[in-house]
Amino acid sequence: MASRPVWKGQLRLSLVSIPIEIHSASKTGARVSFRQIHGPSGQRVRYEKTVPGVGPVDASEIMKGYETGDDEYLLIEPEEIDAIRLETKKTFELVQFVGACEIPPLYFDKPYYIVPSDDLAEDAYRVVRDALRQAEKVGLGQMTMRGKEYLCAVKPCGDGLLLETLFYGDEIREAEPLFSQIADEKADDDLLAVATQLIEKKTAPFNPEAFEDHYDKALRELIASKRRNSKTPRARPDEDAAAPKGGNVVDLMAALKESLAGSGGGKTGAKGSSGSKSAGSKGSKAPAKAASKPASKPASKSAATKSGGRSRKAG
Repeated sequence: MASRPVWKGQLRLSLVSIPIEIHSASKTGARVSFRQIHGPSGQRVRYEKTVPGVGPVDASEIMKGYETGDDEYLLIEPEEIDAIRLETKKTFELVQFVGACEIPPLYFDKPYYIVPSDDLAEDAYRVVRDALRQAEKVGLGQMTMRGKEYLCAVKPCGDGLLLETLFYGDEIREAEPLFSQIADEKADDDLLAVATQLIEKKTAPFNPEAFEDHYDKALRELIASKRRNSKTPRARPDEDAAAPKGGNVVDLMAALKESLAGSGGGKTGAKGSSGSKSAGSKGSKAPAKAASKPASKPASKSAATKSGGRSRKAG
């Protein structure tokens, strides 16, 4: 599968701008992974965003909330966050250079490959790569990606450039509180000599291929053995089990009770109950109109019906 860039923009060095793409250098799915399965029905366990008393909600109704304390949140529209203008959204400028071994490994987070966007950009790209290699320096800059501004280091990597995101200083936990309990005494000379000899004996060039994930290998062997065994329990989704069965009963019932209490009982409450039943039944396609702002009053009859309809749709 072709790699997809996670960021597109320009790499800038002083007055020189180079169109680039950034690709993740690590692979997902290289190790065994499992799905959560509901044993009785064979269905995959899925997660949906719900609100107590309302049920499943549309993504368009969700706002970002900053907690100020006492269960109070400042509500911020996604558009307000998107409106924040940062040059680093489209430009990654190298603003400082440090020695290649000057950055402690503790600060490195995740690696990415930087590649030129087109053939015309390759000449300038090679100049930056070779200049960093000749100077034995690492370039530092910042870039905005996936809703966060990252501190990044750039260095030569084979024929290209490697970008590594770094932790900011306030993201690193102080080690002293953890190491302060270790007695400040010198190691025994004889033991130190033996340990040093052992290290020298086992010293070799770094080769990641020499190491194997034994746990992943054991899992694959277990899975292969299970597949060969006809007695191994297997789950296959049941179409009847997959059909909706009333949706989120607990949340819907709470919403109906609130609606009934708010309306003072009578025919309106009974009508709301029958409407919810229709919304939760199989085959119903009643449209649900999304609310523009969070409700501050008890859920109305229509809100309860909407909850049932969304629960049916999500199911």
